[in-house]
Amino acid sequence: MCKTLVAKCGIQEPHPFFHKYHQQGDLILGGIVTQNYVIESDVKSFKKSPNETVFLPFKVQTKNYQHLLALVFAIQEINDNPQILPNITLGFHICDSYFQGKWTYQATMQLFSTKDRIFPNYKCDIKDNLIAIIGALHSETSQDIANVLGIYKIPQLVLVSAMADYQLVPLLTSQLLYSPTPVMMVNTVSFYTMVPNENLQYMGILLLIIHFKWRWIGVLVSNYETAEKFRQFMSSRFSQNGICFAFIEVIGDIGLDATKEAFDKWMMGLYDQIMNSTANALVLYGESGFISFVRFLLFQSEQKDSIQKPKGKVWIMSAQMELKSVDSQRTWDIQVLHGALSLAMHSNELQGFREFLQRRNPSSAKEDGFIRDFWAQAFDCAFPDSSMGEENGNICTGEERLENLPGSFFKMSMTGHSYNIYNAVYAVAHALHAIYSSRSRTRAMMESERRILLTQQLWQLHQFLKHVSFNNSAGDKVSFDQNGVIVAGFNVINWVTFPNQSFVRVKVGKMESQVSVEQAFSINDDTIAWHNWFNQAQPLSECNDYCYPGYSKKKKEPSCCYDCIRCPEGNMSDTKDMVVCYKCSDDHYPNKDQNSCIPKCVTFLSYEEPLGIGLAVAALSFSVITALVLGMFTKHHNTPIVKANNRNLTYTLLISLFLCFHCVLLFIGQPNKVTCLLRQTAFVIIFSVTVSCVLAKTITAVLAFMANKPGSTMRKWVGKTLANTIVLCCSLIQVGICAVWLSTSPPFPDMDMHSKTEEIVLACNEGSPIMFYCVLGYMGLLAIASFTVAFLARKLPNSFNEAKFITFSMLVFCSVWLSFVPTYMSTKGKYMVAVEIFSILSSSGGLLGCIFSLKCYIMMLRPELNNRDQLIRKSK
Repeated sequence: MCKTLVAKCGIQEPHPFFHKYHQQGDLILGGIVTQNYVIESDVKSFKKSPNETVFLPFKVQTKNYQHLLALVFAIQEINDNPQILPNITLGFHICDSYFQGKWTYQATMQLFSTKDRIFPNYKCDIKDNLIAIIGALHSETSQDIANVLGIYKIPQLVLVSAMADYQLVPLLTSQLLYSPTPVMMVNTVSFYTMVPNENLQYMGILLLIIHFKWRWIGVLVSNYETAEKFRQFMSSRFSQNGICFAFIEVIGDIGLDATKEAFDKWMMGLYDQIMNSTANALVLYGESGFISFVRFLLFQSEQKDSIQKPKGKVWIMSAQMELKSVDSQRTWDIQVLHGALSLAMHSNELQGFREFLQRRNPSSAKEDGFIRDFWAQAFDCAFPDSSMGEENGNICTGEERLENLPGSFFKMSMTGHSYNIYNAVYAVAHALHAIYSSRSRTRAMMESERRILLTQQLWQLHQFLKHVSFNNSAGDKVSFDQNGVIVAGFNVINWVTFPNQSFVRVKVGKMESQVSVEQAFSINDDTIAWHNWFNQAQPLSECNDYCYPGYSKKKKEPSCCYDCIRCPEGNMSDTKDMVVCYKCSDDHYPNKDQNSCIPKCVTFLSYEEPLGIGLAVAALSFSVITALVLGMFTKHHNTPIVKANNRNLTYTLLISLFLCFHCVLLFIGQPNKVTCLLRQTAFVIIFSVTVSCVLAKTITAVLAFMANKPGSTMRKWVGKTLANTIVLCCSLIQVGICAVWLSTSPPFPDMDMHSKTEEIVLACNEGSPIMFYCVLGYMGLLAIASFTVAFLARKLPNSFNEAKFITFSMLVFCSVWLSFVPTYMSTKGKYMVAVEIFSILSSSGGLLGCIFSLKCYIMMLRPELNNRDQLIRKSK
């Protein structure tokens, strides 16, 4: 009957290359194996000339063969397990889509037909009732399947997919996907996705980039639709986290009708853009076979003599991408992918699966329509064919071992895709088991009722599948959320390759679902192996190099690019990519490279350093000299040279000079409250007494000569009373000024942290700078008065007239203190104190030397001049 109907309708047999793998059962699962076989012209074909199209040869993606074996292994386990679906046998029918829509439609139609005849809506037998389809690796293939399944309203429930951006008609079917695509509910259709939601994958990639502080990212995307979804999700989030796209390249930019020259030019341009970009982190986002194109791009480009050799890059791959090789890529170096990071669907080792693979060979799986082509491609051999004559090259014996194949061709451990297929089969089985269990609890089933249940009641599968929850044989829990998305996360995988074409995928982190963003992502940096180009250091991926400590960033366009500028004087930055430099705390200062803060050393003018020792020795030496002069004058107390110009003023002057030299010691050593109160006040009061004595001596000398004139009325002013009054009054004024100073704003110990960059200077804060300069100004006023009077009296005729010496001494004194003010204000730190000490010593020493040196010379070396006759003769 079936054959007759088929003949009348003119339905053809399946395509001669249409590989399949079939096993009968009461219920069957349909499997669409996407890209198990690849006609490489579908990956890329081009026109060599306007009238000639060049196609690459027919090849097999050998690694995908494990996917169909995972489905077979799961069904065998279920059929051997009396606890699941007892008395019901599951079968399967696996077809290949060849990544072409027409063959996908043909494979899907074949699942509804009888005995490989494509005759929809009619079946001759009661077996092989289709309950679900599992497939495929590519979203377009899954959509093609959904387009066909949406037409049928058969009693059996078929699992079919609906992709996020497709508007489908209402379906009464569901599809279990094992490609990471987002979920969309369209009317009554339920979609069951065997990988986490795509947004979780986007977020995982984003958090991975943020974790390693990569700010300049290149993106290669397989098609426009994927690129647009990626851009929409990532653009705002990249911007919020300071990440920019160096480039986004869509591989679909080059059409299939391009000439060979145009294709080569496009490939070279893309290769140059990747290798010349400062973006070392490159995101590869596409379907399962996208990695084959990337390998083709890198391999073809590096063969060109004019193109630079590939640099190390960090390839960040989406979860659906696996390292696969076709026969032509057998010898291609995979080291370029060393250190790649990818999100990966969780997988686990299943007991018995490795042994199942080891038992696989062409002679033990005759019903497998895929195995011979897989075997020939994987082991680079050929099976004898009598119709083709003698075979050249290696002959396939069937005794080859799968475990001897490189990992890029076939892995003995279960991949993430295969693991999802395994769980998908068990999810359907558990949902069916739940249906049959609920029926058996109400009444015992007769054989006829069992047939009705198998063929008419499976519409309830949706309700049970939505709530399915079980632990698989590896101990992992499998369940779906309210949107039909499996509850699972991603692993973060580091690809480690070896020169012998083998590689391992090392788990270095994870991206969990249904937890907060802060807790979802984790990674162990220490376990990551980077590409050799980076010398095992974490790669940099910036528009330009880091701004290292000591520099800050100056933005330019685009926003992820910037210039590095040196920190201003006194500022520093201690981490990379500082936006602004900042100052150290007051007790620290920037080092020479301006990348750290160094504690300032505490300093003051101490007795333990050469400068302090030298000034102290000078002060004591001058004090000793002054004391010797005073002793000499005391010894010659009654000589004319001592009596001349008021002997008491001379003694007062010498004593005040002696104290001036000693007050220098108050300026040396660590300041404290007492020394700060005494040092300036003692110095200015003693100095005021000294200058007052000089002024009194000068005035006394002038009045004495004026009093010698006949009829002069100045005699009454000549004497000790006037001199003492001058000294006392002038000194008391200074004492009054100091009293006001001490009572209003007295000096106090202070730490000067800003005068010297590298030092904290312990010094006396003068309290009120105005009062400080007032006392200095008053002292200067006395000095100027003394200088003026002495200058006017410099030519008075007397051997012992001091006016000339006082004039010169006051000239030295005024010069010292006039230069003191600008020098003091321009000096910082402890050297301010040294300047003041030097000024005290210089002016005091100038007074001592100019006024008393000649007198000491006469008393010691020319005593004959120290007599009254000499004084009278000179006066006349």
